[in-house]
Amino acid sequence: MKQIINFLRKLQANNNREWFMEHKDEYKSAQARFDEIVDQIIYGICQFDPSLTGISHKDCTYRIYRDVRFSKDKSPYKTHFGAFMCPKGKKSGFAGYYFHVGTGLGEGYPFQHMLATGDYCYDKKVLQILREDICYGNGEFERILDGCPAFQLDKEQMLSRVPNGFPRDSKYSEYLRLKSLCLLNTPSNDFMLSDDVVNQTVDLFRTTKPFLDFINRAIQYNKEM
Repeated sequence: MKQIINFLRKLQANNNREWFMEHKDEYKSAQARFDEIVDQIIYGICQFDPSLTGISHKDCTYRIYRDVRFSKDKSPYKTHFGAFMCPKGKKSGFAGYYFHVGTGLGEGYPFQHMLATGDYCYDKKVLQILREDICYGNGEFERILDGCPAFQLDKEQMLSRVPNGFPRDSKYSEYLRLKSLCLLNTPSNDFMLSDDVVNQTVDLFRTTKPFLDFINRAIQYNKEM
């Protein structure tokens, strides 16, 4: 992992095409190492979540080139590597496990390292189903969250009030106001540089499987409607 982080830090300091082309072999080597780690993580996840069976890094990773058409930041390259590991691959529409290696230099996305489970972009019908499951699920959602102590529910994007059709005084009103459902963990550089980072990552993701099952149950139901 040290090789990957070192490359990303150098790219962050030299985010231009000239430098990148001069160091393209270094990029390819770092990307290959990341792909290898992702495949190891997928294998580990498959031991407790067979829904990922049959996918590889090719189905989960992203290009390093940024789409700058609608961005004020015209830096041409991402300074992180990420893999979204979900059933049938990242374009399937299912929620999944996200493994993100940043530079570790700076706060927030994309600088911090990140483990996440869920997704940030749900169909409106799926969100409706999820809110119904939360509101009328007899505490199932809270029990699931209690089983993921190393993760926090991302509450950055919330509605100003409970959506129409749900009781304003619901004990789950905070969850009902969420625009997306995603669990986050921001591991340290020491975690990422550990020789046991793959196993530790898999163990953390294992605790979030009930959360992912809760999300993908709603997505699958919507697909079948």
